[in-house]
Amino acid sequence: MYTLKNNTGLFLCVFMAVTFMITAPLAAASKFALLEQENAQENETDHEEGINLSAAQMKIAGIKVKPVISKIQYSTIYAPGEVKANGYKSYVVSPRTESVIINRHAILGEHVEVGQKLVTLFSESMAQAQADYLIASTEWHRLQKLDSQTVSESQLVLVETTFNAAYGKLIAFGLTEQTIKDITNIDTRLFGQYSLVAQSAGVVLQDDFYQGQRVAVGDVVMLLADEDDLWVEAKVSPNKKLNVSINSPAVVSLGNQDYTAKVIQEAHTIDPITRTRTIRLSVDNHEDSLHSGMFVKINFQFATTNKVMAVPEEALVRGADGDWIVFVEDHPGEFNAVEVELGRALGDLREIKGLISGTRVVTQGAFFVASEKAKGGFDPHNH
Repeated sequence: MYTLKNNTGLFLCVFMAVTFMITAPLAAASKFALLEQENAQENETDHEEGINLSAAQMKIAGIKVKPVISKIQYSTIYAPGEVKANGYKSYVVSPRTESVIINRHAILGEHVEVGQKLVTLFSESMAQAQADYLIASTEWHRLQKLDSQTVSESQLVLVETTFNAAYGKLIAFGLTEQTIKDITNIDTRLFGQYSLVAQSAGVVLQDDFYQGQRVAVGDVVMLLADEDDLWVEAKVSPNKKLNVSINSPAVVSLGNQDYTAKVIQEAHTIDPITRTRTIRLSVDNHEDSLHSGMFVKINFQFATTNKVMAVPEEALVRGADGDWIVFVEDHPGEFNAVEVELGRALGDLREIKGLISGTRVVTQGAFFVASEKAKGGFDPHNH
């Protein structure tokens, strides 16, 4: 019996030792597998947070990355507008006495200089005025050469007054001083003919007349305007909250071209026809690409009080949880999704909060980055 008990104990010891030798490696292997699985899950999580793209892939997808800097931004308010001639630098050419147009010397769109002849007219009143001046001038100059004892003072005053009146009438009719002086040298058969000249340099914007046409006093024969500095009149709804002041900045757009403008006047009345209020702006046009009558787009600019960060609207995408995110480039070609808080709309930009100034953000192609992140890979050719 004793021997049997001893053998049984020995057997149990051996059995337990063998069992330990078998199960211990299995437990270790199981634990290793579990750790390996956890590492794989962790790596998978890391992969979901970011995506790596090569320069070639970014080029194919049209992805652009720019540093977002904290700075003064501008919000904009849109209004339609029309280009107008600068009324302060425009000149209306019109007869000051009823006349008949004989010849034109400038055409529509031509740039004219100061003193350049524009149109020649004929007027019966002008013929009489020129004749009166010639008589008065001749008499005045004759008396000036006589001895003071020969001419009485009253006679001298009368002749001088008559001369000045004749001279002033020609000035009132629009003749220049040089033209009046030349009357004494011209053929009297040409009396009645006179020319209107440019009082300021500019472009002929209007010339609605025909040769031989009779025009009344004040009829517009030509309109000259300096197109280097034009007006743009914005038509704004009276219900739109737009508080602008003199010199407030704005951008005038025509097609793909933008022009810097500033507010110079604001009407305090509503147009009875369009039911809008007019805001007048001044725009530089030295390149001569804007012309009176063109319709343009106007974006009034309002600066933010403090420096803010802003990105294009297309840089923003919705995350899986519905929050707004942008893709930040920590290293070249490596992008991570970062949640941001949205602020004010600033024209084509949107204020964001939650990034450090200078952070490089995907400003174009964020949708593609988000798509490839969701797929877990990048295949721009869909292969």
